[in-house]
Amino acid sequence: MWAMDGLPWRGEQPWSLEAGLDQIAAAGFVGILVSATDAQLARRTAAAAIDRGLRIAFSGFPTSVEGLRPILSTIDAVDTTHVDHLNLQPNVRPRTVRECLPYLHGWHELAAEAGIPTYVETHRDRMTTDLYFTLDLLDAMPELQLTADLSHYLLGREFAWPIDEANHELIRSVLRRSRAFHARVATREQIQIQVSFAHHRPWVDLFASWWEWGLRHLRATLDPEATIVFTIELGPPSWYAITGRDGSELSDRWAESLMLKELVTEIWSRVATGSGA
Repeated sequence: MWAMDGLPWRGEQPWSLEAGLDQIAAAGFVGILVSATDAQLARRTAAAAIDRGLRIAFSGFPTSVEGLRPILSTIDAVDTTHVDHLNLQPNVRPRTVRECLPYLHGWHELAAEAGIPTYVETHRDRMTTDLYFTLDLLDAMPELQLTADLSHYLLGREFAWPIDEANHELIRSVLRRSRAFHARVATREQIQIQVSFAHHRPWVDLFASWWEWGLRHLRATLDPEATIVFTIELGPPSWYAITGRDGSELSDRWAESLMLKELVTEIWSRVATGSGA
């Protein structure tokens, strides 16, 4: 839902919550990702989404172990049969893996008690801000599962182009422990590029290859009835989207969201049928 902020592109006024959900449902998305920070808005959004046949994933940003409880309460107020998982952005920044583990174990236990699958997102300015540090967390906590937003690591580590095999393997190490994906395309200089611009195609192809590798890994290792959630998440201006001199975004973020949806659907079609491996 964050990715719907400020849409439609160059519109006279933004879509209302309900109009945005209508657009999402009409475009063939099967669910939405909702922040649990504002409990009242989260419940309203979830109810409106469920009315439109959409499933829900929630995002939470706890600053303590106990800070997860109100997030879980917000989720519990929604019919959880419509809820897929909780996406956790740990809003704490310990300097050592040892300091991180009490948070991660505490959140894991609370989420397990609530019966909500919970994945920790790879994200800058969070516990997982650094790729190498996150890999150390994975070594220290075998049960830790991730939401892979790979844009943060390409940008954060400024991988040289072309990407060498060592860096590809680092990304694969993240993907091996990922149970959900957030889709945007970055370069080593910018967190979110315009996927419709022809000169950005090499970066789009790079991310597509990583997503396909991750989906193939999950297809091979999960129960055939498992659900894999892939969220298109193109951020608005003042966060991620770049604007021109007039303050307008350089491209239509909704149209590019649909482009990414089509790309991921094509990837999944190959993965599901075992073709192009």
